[in-house]
Amino acid sequence: MRKSVLCSVAAMLAMTLGLGAAQADGLPGMRGHDHTGITVPDMNEALAFFVDVLGCKKAMSFGPIADPEPNGTFMKDALGVDPKTVIKQITLVRCGMGSNIELFSYQSPDQKVVQPKNSDIGGYHIAFYVDDIKAAADYLRAKNVKTMMGPIPITEGPAAGQAIVYFNAPWGLQLEAISYPKGMAYEKDASTILWTPKDPAK
Repeated sequence: MRKSVLCSVAAMLAMTLGLGAAQADGLPGMRGHDHTGITVPDMNEALAFFVDVLGCKKAMSFGPIADPEPNGTFMKDALGVDPKTVIKQITLVRCGMGSNIELFSYQSPDQKVVQPKNSDIGGYHIAFYVDDIKAAADYLRAKNVKTMMGPIPITEGPAAGQAIVYFNAPWGLQLEAISYPKGMAYEKDASTILWTPKDPAK
């Protein structure tokens, strides 16, 4: 019984991790970025922000996930978290033409609740490409979303051609709106071009 439950949990995690077959010179079978996982303090608040404010679409939810054995170590062995950790819910959202965002609601005895800054080791942000950076910034401010200075145009160096503005989710998650409708300077002689969701005709 324990083995079958753990196999089922492992199968759900493998599905979530986006494992698949392909050809690559590094990680065998790697095709690309499937999703970014984010742990949020309140799933309802997170969904309201991603769906109602940013316009993402909810795809699916599942959970809870926990070790069925009282003294089991599955959560530690599989995810590197406290053995008593419970994933209360996982919800995946799709934001435009980008890869997926996986929202986690965790309960753990050693959970930290401080949101890292961009300057902290382990700090991060999620960036969304927009066609009109000023319209995006104006929209965020009209929705009372905490928005940093900007849009800031980049006019020199390999990133010249882009404009950015940072903003925060209600719980402090750092996000960015970015636009480069005419491309970026590095593209002119680059052997590797960054993936982008922007319309190639623009």
